[in-house]
Amino acid sequence: SLSIMIDVFCCDVVRQQSPQRAAHVWNMTQAILRKVSAVVQPYFLVLGIILVSTVPLLLIGVIRNHGTPSVAMVPALCMTCGILYMLLLAATISEQCARVPSLVNAMSFGDGTEEARQLTVNFISSSGAGFYISTMRLTTATVLKFMYIWCIVVVGWLTRLDSV
Repeated sequence: SLSIMIDVFCCDVVRQQSPQRAAHVWNMTQAILRKVSAVVQPYFLVLGIILVSTVPLLLIGVIRNHGTPSVAMVPALCMTCGILYMLLLAATISEQCARVPSLVNAMSFGDGTEEARQLTVNFISSSGAGFYISTMRLTTATVLKFMYIWCIVVVGWLTRLDSV
């Protein structure tokens, strides 16, 4: 629904043809994004902790079954994939917000509105709107880096566990 809200803003900019109105509506959109991020932040942190703890447990189960996954691991694996997918969906909100200034800059609001358009583009660019967890803006790159680093940690931990 947050993604749809950003799409509605973009359609409104195209339809209304007013850079001043666009800045006002973007301010409200950004405030809603920040509020929603603040409300769901604790739940994302809990899901992150579940994700961080589930992956090693799944891999330990595979090692104990001599490399063959058990059917009992399917729910945990589905939950892990669901949490990762949810993180990527939340990150796409930030990516979508990052593309809004390009749309506004490409618009022609009429003669004599170039300065107002540029001020609106600067306002939207510097607003830093997106999905936040604490003070960190959640982007696709951030989620992928988290997944990559966590996989390295788990593999390193499992090689130490396997050698013991």
